[in-house]
Amino acid sequence: MSERFKALLVNKENEEFSVGVKELTFQDLPEGEVLIRVHYSGINYKDSFAANPNGNIVKDYPFVPGIDLAGVVVSSDDPQFKEGDKVIATSYEIGVSHYGGYSEYARIPSEWIVPLPEGLSLKEAMIIGTAGFTAALSVQLLEENNLSPEKGKVLVTGATGGVGSFAVSILASLGYQVEASTGKESEHNYLRRLGADTIISREEVYDGKLRALGKQKWVAAVDPVGGEPLAYVLSQIQYGGSVAVSGLTAGTKLPSTVFPFILRGVNLLGIDSVYCPMDTRVKTWQRLATDIKPFNLEEFVSREITLEQLSEFLPALLKGKQRGRMIVKII
Repeated sequence: MSERFKALLVNKENEEFSVGVKELTFQDLPEGEVLIRVHYSGINYKDSFAANPNGNIVKDYPFVPGIDLAGVVVSSDDPQFKEGDKVIATSYEIGVSHYGGYSEYARIPSEWIVPLPEGLSLKEAMIIGTAGFTAALSVQLLEENNLSPEKGKVLVTGATGGVGSFAVSILASLGYQVEASTGKESEHNYLRRLGADTIISREEVYDGKLRALGKQKWVAAVDPVGGEPLAYVLSQIQYGGSVAVSGLTAGTKLPSTVFPFILRGVNLLGIDSVYCPMDTRVKTWQRLATDIKPFNLEEFVSREITLEQLSEFLPALLKGKQRGRMIVKII
């Protein structure tokens, strides 16, 4: 096993910021019980911010981004993992304060690692990645709050993004009537292939005028958008319905009133894919390999790139040009 390997390194010295593939050694890797040969990673919003000098994601430089990774165990100080095991590691501090998946090798604490479930390949796990995992958590929590297919139409906002795309597919596979919202007219066929029954524009979800209460349109919603559009969605959820929110692409402020909650019994459900308990994490990945595994996983892949191409494609999400998932083939 070579002592030297390649990784994407971001660095900031004074006002000088750089992103590029460099050679590292195993001594450069942070502490952790499990050494993993990384096969695949993915691109998420956090990763794009990590490669931006003003992204406020990376805490210390130099740094290896990549909040997702899937690979094979090379060595382990924890008996629950052994050489040759296929594993997934996402979230926690990976790609934020702990070297991440944009590297041929990663050393990860064992309590952050999920065994790859039967029914998923390493590539499929990274097509799903944090985005698909977050969508699955959203649907699970909605169902735990009494959502079922016969109750009515479910809205998915930001439907061409990573979380939105997977939410459309998962809900459709479970028999829900899905209404997908997007600002991209060119992607309507893509959303139909994922299982959307109807497609509406962003303006049909939020016309720029906030209302305390509106017409009751949807029994539930999966929302990775947040901000003012979320406030408007809440005002249009049916009595007793729920909204699972996991993102903030439209902003962090929620200018809502209490009326949807106290007059219609609406539930606002927060989705945290970063520190969710390990038992929930394992259960969700098992479901993603079985009953809610999207039948059309390759449909989500907008592009498969190499480590060397990362610096070129990392800004794509921040420009709003990304559809579905972009995955990184490390080896």
